Amino acid sequence: MILITGGAGFIGSHLCEKLLNEGEDIICLDNFFTGSKDNIRHLLDNKKFELVRHDITKEYMAEVKQIYNLACPASPVHYQYNPIKTIKTSVLGVTNMLGLAKRCKARILQASTSEVYGDPKVHPQTENYWGNVNPIGIRSCYDEGKRVAETLMMDYHRQNGVDIRIIRIFNTYGPRMAENDGRVVSNFIVQALKNEDITVYGDGMQTRSFCYVDDLVDGAIKMMNNDKGFIGPVNLGNTAETPIIDFAKIIIELTGSRSKIVHKPLPSDDPTQRRPDISLAKEMLEWEPSTELRTGLKKTIEYFDKKLKGEI
Repeated sequence: MILITGGAGFIGSHLCEKLLNEGEDIICLDNFFTGSKDNIRHLLDNKKFELVRHDITKEYMAEVKQIYNLACPASPVHYQYNPIKTIKTSVLGVTNMLGLAKRCKARILQASTSEVYGDPKVHPQTENYWGNVNPIGIRSCYDEGKRVAETLMMDYHRQNGVDIRIIRIFNTYGPRMAENDGRVVSNFIVQALKNEDITVYGDGMQTRSFCYVDDLVDGAIKMMNNDKGFIGPVNLGNTAETPIIDFAKIIIELTGSRSKIVHKPLPSDDPTQRRPDISLAKEMLEWEPSTELRTGLKKTIEYFDKKLKGEI
């Protein structure tokens, strides 16, 4: 039995689906703060799939062999909506999941984030870079929460021998993203499909690297199942770096939109560059993303187009 916290979320639902297709029994745990039943509705009739409404800041008991801990709001709109809840999910939630892993002798994978690097002074970011994070800013509930979660993972491993894995997820996109999550991919696609102005913050020269969700899920599973004694952390993301202004133009082109690009002030602590060094993932997991940006975007645009039309 595999437990996936945040299993009704964007990435979590794709992970549930993939593991079910591989014949695994899945417990999908979610409190539906940002997750949605629509993401996993097509899985509910599968006898190997069990959905549990639960908040991981409260203790949860089950007998499992693996735990994928994905539960946490992951977009600024959502994690800043209730910052105290966000950091409690990272700290109390991870503590509860580590306690469960310790009792069950289960392997646990923590979905950490590129945000642990903050606004990086090293580019691209390698796993041995400690980061440049503001501990008292508006993003700190997420950035520092995830950093503490990594600390807890390592301390449970060193002190209690818990079998851990840590991945650091860089910008990921694909079908089932929430249309109101404030992330650049969903924002731009929804605005373009509605022929609304596309909002670019700052001059748009800040860069991001976008990884398609299927590639990310494959990397997470490879990390969980590697038996080389490699616990991470390991970067999972795409190394192709795109300026935000160019990304907006690609979205307009692929949607055939009449949208215009407008500029607004850059939010506080918004990173200017974000690109992973995935040398370690290539070496230890034999993993690298294979989905080209335009290919992944076409699938994502198709999803949002159907969503906006009420067809899904």
